Amino acid sequence: MTERGRGSMRRDATSFQVGPSGIRRDGSDIIVDFDEISVPRPPAHLLPRRIKGTIRFSPDAVTPQVFDIDQDGRHRWWPVSPIGRIRLEMETGAEGWSGHGYMDSNWGTEPLEEGFKLWDWARGLTPDGDAVILYDAIRKDGGHGQIALRISRDGAVHPFEMPEKTALSKGFWGVPRSGHHDQGSEATARVVRTLEDGPFYTRSIMATRLLGEDIELMHESLSGDRFASPVVKAMLPFRMPRRR
Repeated sequence: MTERGRGSMRRDATSFQVGPSGIRRDGSDIIVDFDEISVPRPPAHLLPRRIKGTIRFSPDAVTPQVFDIDQDGRHRWWPVSPIGRIRLEMETGAEGWSGHGYMDSNWGTEPLEEGFKLWDWARGLTPDGDAVILYDAIRKDGGHGQIALRISRDGAVHPFEMPEKTALSKGFWGVPRSGHHDQGSEATARVVRTLEDGPFYTRSIMATRLLGEDIELMHESLSGDRFASPVVKAMLPFRMPRRR
């Protein structure tokens, strides 16, 4: 939630610390300790406020496979643990929560906005507990990078054909977002709730039908063209403050 200078970073084999917040391993679990100051979010929160707590993620399945999401291998994605249990304990700011969770990792050799015009990503669980993950990226050269996976609880990865796509409603900032669905079931793809709505990024809960089953997905859309805008980049410190 805060960008900090190199002097605020500490790292070893089992932990990574940035300022007062950090991530560490506890056996097979991943623990995130956070202690941050949030920016105002009118109308609900008119003033900055402290947010402090702990997230514990316990993986049920770990996958070994890393995927390219572009044609040149400049952008890579690893669905580290697509199925797991997560618990949030808050000291300040809100109530706790527990449920199913997910952990992945992205890295690359060029900025996202140089590689992609737009992408839609989604992840959810089927009724029998398998994870479904969709990655649909439009590259700057106009090509597509598409990944559709069903991952079982033992970590086995089963690719399948990318489902059909239909446009979803836009948020306040107008970022395009699309949802995937089984053939002929486009009416079932809809936004249930928008969780994050910004100038270049949205995160939502989406309901749809995939692989013959009704499913709710965590869904995100990112506009690389928007993020590349100097105006948008000038707005970032107001949402994510910078400290030395």
